[in-house]
Amino acid sequence: MILCLDVGNTQLYCGVYADDRLVAQFRRTSSARASSDELGIFLLIALRENGVDPKAIERIALSSVVPDMIYSLRSCCQKYFGIEPMVLRPGIRTGLRISYKDPKEVGADRIADAMGALHLFPDRNLVVVDFGTATTFTAITRGGEFLGGNILPGVRLSLEALVERTAKLPSVEIVPVSEAIGRSTAESIQNGLYWSNVGAVREIVGRMAREAFPEDPPLVIGTGGFSHLFANEGLFDAVVPDLILVGLREALRLNAA
Repeated sequence: MILCLDVGNTQLYCGVYADDRLVAQFRRTSSARASSDELGIFLLIALRENGVDPKAIERIALSSVVPDMIYSLRSCCQKYFGIEPMVLRPGIRTGLRISYKDPKEVGADRIADAMGALHLFPDRNLVVVDFGTATTFTAITRGGEFLGGNILPGVRLSLEALVERTAKLPSVEIVPVSEAIGRSTAESIQNGLYWSNVGAVREIVGRMAREAFPEDPPLVIGTGGFSHLFANEGLFDAVVPDLILVGLREALRLNAA
């Protein structure tokens, strides 16, 4: 079995693969202060609670946008599983050609998303929209060229900014909405969050498609924790919540040697 670990700014997202089948997934809050023992005990308990014997884990893949957590997770994997994890970082085989001015700037999460998308949807131009702490847009050609994209504040980050930087606006539940006009402060915030993201996705994806793929429109994929909120708005050709785990599994295969 393969254990895939993705460290985001908000959560540690974990998935277990038996061959090509995702048999378990679970999360915990990510914290740069977490020790290797805390992480190890969490993983052992979470695996068992999800019906997976920790001794069955044979390989581990790790990506992180929180550099301070990489050391703790590597130590955790070594101590509790006896495995040196493959860390998705510069120098690792990805099958991508990175067209960034400085390829080292590209986050491991966006690399994993791109790899997962190319595996699931081969021979297609792609735009991946990942709704995490930040919402990222990534354009990838059918030939595996990572063209770049956009980064903007995520849904929850936008809400937190409103609440923290205003005197009277309350925190609200993040939900899909059907109307544009809110009839209370809470509804107005919910509507603003929802439709601003819908509008941003439509505008940015449209511009990226016209700029990068004028003759061959891309397949648009939604992923990340909040992608399900927008699944019924006709924004995406596919919604794949676990895309980053697919990408980590593919990275492990490419670097199996």
